[in-house]
Amino acid sequence: MVALVGDNGAGKSTLVKIISGIYQPDSGGFSFDGQPGTIRNPHDAVARGISTVYQDLALCDNLDAVANLFLGREWTRGVRLSKSQMEKRAVELLDSLQIRLPSVHSPVASLSGGQRQSVAVARAVLSETARVVVLDEPTAALGVSQTKMVLDLVRTLREKGHGVVLISHNLAEVVGVADRIVVLRLGRNAAEFRRGASSSAIVAAITGADVAILAEEPELSPQPLNQGGSGGSLD
Repeated sequence: MVALVGDNGAGKSTLVKIISGIYQPDSGGFSFDGQPGTIRNPHDAVARGISTVYQDLALCDNLDAVANLFLGREWTRGVRLSKSQMEKRAVELLDSLQIRLPSVHSPVASLSGGQRQSVAVARAVLSETARVVVLDEPTAALGVSQTKMVLDLVRTLREKGHGVVLISHNLAEVVGVADRIVVLRLGRNAAEFRRGASSSAIVAAITGADVAILAEEPELSPQPLNQGGSGGSLD
Protein backbone atom coordinates (compact mmCIF):
# COMPACT_ATOMS: atom_id res chain seq x y z
CA MET A 1 0.00 0.00 0.00
CA VAL A 2 1.41 3.35 -1.08
CA ALA A 3 0.23 6.61 0.46
CA LEU A 4 0.57 9.82 -1.55
CA VAL A 5 0.80 12.97 0.55
CA GLY A 6 1.61 16.61 -0.04
CA ASP A 7 0.38 20.14 0.49
CA ASN A 8 -2.41 21.68 -1.58
CA GLY A 9 -1.19 22.17 -5.13
CA ALA A 10 1.56 19.55 -4.79
CA GLY A 11 0.23 17.58 -7.76
CA LYS A 12 -1.59 14.72 -6.03
CA SER A 13 -4.88 15.04 -7.92
CA THR A 14 -3.02 15.61 -11.19
CA LEU A 15 -1.05 12.40 -10.67
CA VAL A 16 -4.23 10.48 -9.87
CA LYS A 17 -5.78 11.69 -13.12
CA ILE A 18 -2.66 10.68 -15.05
CA ILE A 19 -2.75 7.20 -13.52
CA SER A 20 -6.48 7.02 -14.33
CA GLY A 21 -5.93 8.01 -17.97
CA ILE A 22 -7.74 11.36 -17.78
CA TYR A 23 -4.58 13.43 -18.30
CA GLN A 24 -1.53 12.63 -20.39
CA PRO A 25 1.91 13.13 -18.80
CA ASP A 26 4.35 15.66 -20.28
CA SER A 27 7.23 13.27 -19.64
CA GLY A 28 8.07 10.03 -17.87
CA GLY A 29 6.35 6.70 -18.36
CA PHE A 30 4.56 3.72 -16.85
CA SER A 31 5.89 0.29 -16.01
CA PHE A 32 3.57 -2.71 -15.60
CA ASP A 33 5.01 -5.92 -14.16
CA GLY A 34 8.44 -4.64 -15.11
CA GLN A 35 7.45 -3.86 -18.69
CA PRO A 36 6.94 -0.37 -20.16
CA GLY A 37 3.41 0.55 -21.18
CA THR A 38 1.03 3.43 -21.76
CA ILE A 39 -2.28 4.69 -20.43
CA ARG A 40 -3.92 6.83 -23.11
CA ASN A 41 -7.43 7.02 -21.64
CA PRO A 42 -9.57 5.68 -18.78
CA HIS A 43 -10.38 2.53 -20.76
CA ASP A 44 -6.65 1.73 -20.89
CA ALA A 45 -6.42 2.20 -17.12
CA VAL A 46 -9.33 -0.18 -16.50
CA ALA A 47 -7.83 -2.70 -18.92
CA ARG A 48 -4.61 -2.53 -16.89
CA GLY A 49 -6.59 -3.32 -13.75
CA ILE A 50 -6.54 0.22 -12.31
CA SER A 51 -9.71 1.44 -10.59
CA THR A 52 -10.10 4.91 -9.10
CA VAL A 53 -12.49 6.07 -6.39
CA TYR A 54 -12.76 9.86 -6.48
CA GLN A 55 -13.83 12.09 -3.62
CA ASP A 56 -17.34 12.60 -5.01
CA LEU A 57 -17.76 8.77 -5.15
CA ALA A 58 -19.95 9.04 -8.31
CA LEU A 59 -22.81 7.12 -6.70
CA CYS A 60 -26.48 7.44 -7.63
CA ASP A 61 -28.29 8.29 -4.39
CA ASN A 62 -31.66 7.05 -5.61
CA LEU A 63 -30.35 3.56 -6.44
CA ASP A 64 -29.53 0.77 -4.01
CA ALA A 65 -26.10 -0.79 -3.44
CA VAL A 66 -26.61 -3.56 -6.01
CA ALA A 67 -27.62 -1.13 -8.75
CA ASN A 68 -24.66 1.14 -7.95
CA LEU A 69 -22.20 -1.74 -8.01
CA PHE A 70 -23.32 -2.80 -11.48
CA LEU A 71 -24.13 0.63 -12.87
CA GLY A 72 -23.09 0.72 -16.52
CA ARG A 73 -22.14 -2.96 -16.57
CA GLU A 74 -25.40 -4.67 -15.70
CA TRP A 75 -25.73 -8.42 -16.14
CA THR A 76 -28.48 -9.38 -18.54
CA ARG A 77 -30.24 -12.49 -19.73
CA GLY A 78 -31.59 -11.71 -23.15
CA VAL A 79 -33.34 -8.36 -22.83
CA ARG A 80 -33.92 -8.73 -19.08
CA LEU A 81 -31.69 -7.74 -16.18
CA SER A 82 -30.34 -10.67 -14.15
CA LYS A 83 -31.30 -9.04 -10.87
CA SER A 84 -31.02 -12.17 -8.74
CA GLN A 85 -27.53 -12.96 -10.08
CA MET A 86 -26.35 -9.39 -9.57
CA GLU A 87 -27.71 -9.39 -6.03
CA LYS A 88 -25.97 -12.70 -5.28
CA ARG A 89 -22.66 -11.40 -6.60
CA ALA A 90 -23.06 -8.11 -4.70
CA VAL A 91 -23.68 -9.91 -1.40
CA GLU A 92 -20.68 -12.18 -1.99
CA LEU A 93 -18.43 -9.23 -2.75
CA LEU A 94 -19.58 -7.15 0.22
CA ASP A 95 -19.17 -10.14 2.56
CA SER A 96 -15.68 -10.87 1.23
CA LEU A 97 -14.68 -7.26 1.97
CA GLN A 98 -16.39 -7.38 5.38
CA ILE A 99 -18.70 -4.53 4.41
CA ARG A 100 -21.87 -4.41 6.50
CA LEU A 101 -24.92 -2.57 5.16
CA PRO A 102 -28.45 -2.40 6.60
CA SER A 103 -29.62 -3.95 3.33
CA VAL A 104 -28.26 -4.19 -0.20
CA HIS A 105 -31.66 -2.85 -1.26
CA SER A 106 -31.40 0.34 0.78
CA PRO A 107 -31.03 3.51 -1.32
CA VAL A 108 -27.46 4.78 -1.14
CA ALA A 109 -28.82 8.13 0.07
CA SER A 110 -29.87 6.44 3.33
CA LEU A 111 -26.40 5.05 4.08
CA SER A 112 -23.76 6.64 6.30
CA GLY A 113 -20.71 8.31 4.81
CA GLY A 114 -18.52 5.33 5.61
CA GLN A 115 -21.01 2.90 4.09
CA ARG A 116 -21.26 5.00 0.93
CA GLN A 117 -17.48 5.07 0.64
CA SER A 118 -17.43 1.29 1.12
CA VAL A 119 -19.91 0.80 -1.72
CA ALA A 120 -17.75 2.94 -4.00
CA VAL A 121 -14.65 0.92 -3.12
CA ALA A 122 -16.50 -2.36 -3.63
CA ARG A 123 -17.59 -1.19 -7.08
CA ALA A 124 -13.93 -0.50 -7.91
CA VAL A 125 -12.97 -4.13 -7.24
CA LEU A 126 -16.10 -5.76 -8.64
CA SER A 127 -14.23 -6.74 -11.79
CA GLU A 128 -11.94 -9.72 -11.39
CA THR A 129 -9.31 -7.84 -13.41
CA ALA A 130 -8.98 -5.08 -10.79
CA ARG A 131 -5.44 -5.09 -9.42
CA VAL A 132 -4.79 -1.55 -8.19
CA VAL A 133 -7.29 0.70 -6.38
CA VAL A 134 -6.62 4.44 -6.20
CA LEU A 135 -8.46 6.14 -3.32
CA ASP A 136 -8.64 9.94 -3.41
CA GLU A 137 -9.18 11.28 0.13
CA PRO A 138 -11.48 8.38 1.15
CA THR A 139 -11.93 9.57 4.75
CA ALA A 140 -12.48 13.27 4.06
CA ALA A 141 -15.48 14.61 6.04
CA LEU A 142 -16.05 11.25 7.79
CA GLY A 143 -16.51 10.78 11.52
CA VAL A 144 -14.24 8.65 13.71
CA SER A 145 -16.23 5.41 13.47
CA GLN A 146 -16.82 5.82 9.73
CA THR A 147 -13.13 6.53 9.15
CA LYS A 148 -12.23 3.32 11.00
CA MET A 149 -14.66 1.43 8.77
CA VAL A 150 -12.99 2.73 5.62
CA LEU A 151 -9.44 2.12 6.88
CA ASP A 152 -10.38 -1.44 7.84
CA LEU A 153 -11.65 -1.88 4.28
CA VAL A 154 -8.36 -0.53 2.91
CA ARG A 155 -6.48 -3.11 5.00
CA THR A 156 -8.78 -5.84 3.69
CA LEU A 157 -8.00 -4.83 0.11
CA ARG A 158 -4.29 -5.13 0.85
CA GLU A 159 -4.73 -8.52 2.48
CA LYS A 160 -6.57 -9.76 -0.61
CA GLY A 161 -3.62 -8.82 -2.78
CA HIS A 162 -4.84 -5.56 -4.28
CA GLY A 163 -2.38 -2.75 -4.69
CA VAL A 164 -3.68 0.41 -3.02
CA VAL A 165 -2.71 4.03 -3.67
CA LEU A 166 -4.09 6.17 -0.85
CA ILE A 167 -4.23 9.96 -1.16
CA SER A 168 -4.77 11.58 2.21
CA HIS A 169 -4.08 14.72 4.24
CA ASN A 170 -4.37 12.83 7.53
CA LEU A 171 -0.85 11.76 8.49
CA ALA A 172 -2.06 9.69 11.45
CA GLU A 173 -4.08 7.53 9.06
CA VAL A 174 -1.25 7.33 6.55
CA VAL A 175 1.38 6.28 9.10
CA GLY A 176 -1.02 3.69 10.50
CA VAL A 177 -1.86 1.85 7.27
CA ALA A 178 0.72 2.56 4.55
CA ASP A 179 3.72 0.39 3.66
CA ARG A 180 5.32 3.27 1.75
CA ILE A 181 4.70 7.00 1.87
CA VAL A 182 5.56 9.17 -1.13
CA VAL A 183 5.68 12.93 -0.65
CA LEU A 184 4.91 15.23 -3.58
CA ARG A 185 6.04 18.84 -3.43
CA LEU A 186 5.67 21.37 -6.24
CA GLY A 187 4.81 18.61 -8.67
CA ARG A 188 7.88 16.49 -7.91
CA ASN A 189 8.75 13.42 -5.90
CA ALA A 190 10.26 15.05 -2.81
CA ALA A 191 10.82 12.02 -0.57
CA GLU A 192 9.84 8.43 0.08
CA PHE A 193 9.36 6.85 3.49
CA ARG A 194 8.95 3.30 4.70
CA ARG A 195 6.61 2.04 7.41
CA GLY A 196 7.61 3.39 10.79
CA ALA A 197 8.74 6.83 9.64
CA SER A 198 8.02 9.66 12.04
CA SER A 199 5.27 12.16 11.32
CA SER A 200 7.70 15.02 11.91
CA ALA A 201 9.98 13.81 9.11
CA ILE A 202 7.04 13.49 6.74
CA VAL A 203 5.86 17.00 7.61
CA ALA A 204 9.39 18.27 7.02
CA ALA A 205 9.39 16.73 3.55
CA ILE A 206 5.96 18.17 2.77
CA THR A 207 7.01 21.66 3.83
CA GLY A 208 10.39 21.54 2.07
CA ALA A 209 12.89 21.17 4.92
CA ASP A 210 16.57 20.87 4.07
CA VAL A 211 17.38 17.51 2.45
CA ALA A 212 20.40 17.09 4.77
CA ILE A 213 18.09 17.27 7.75
CA LEU A 214 15.69 14.76 6.22
CA ALA A 215 18.57 12.36 5.48
CA GLU A 216 19.00 11.88 9.22
CA GLU A 217 15.78 9.85 9.17
CA PRO A 218 16.76 6.18 8.61
CA GLU A 219 13.39 5.40 7.03
CA LEU A 220 13.70 8.15 4.45
CA SER A 221 14.95 8.23 0.88
CA PRO A 222 15.07 11.98 0.13
CA GLN A 223 14.79 13.26 -3.43
CA PRO A 224 16.14 16.81 -4.07
CA LEU A 225 13.61 18.97 -5.85
CA ASN A 226 16.08 19.96 -8.56
CA GLN A 227 16.89 16.42 -9.63
CA GLY A 228 15.75 15.15 -13.01
CA GLY A 229 14.34 11.81 -14.14
CA SER A 230 11.33 10.64 -12.19
CA GLY A 231 10.99 14.03 -10.57
CA GLY A 232 9.23 15.47 -13.63
CA SER A 233 6.56 18.09 -13.15
CA LEU A 234 3.02 16.87 -12.63
CA ASP A 235 1.20 20.18 -12.74
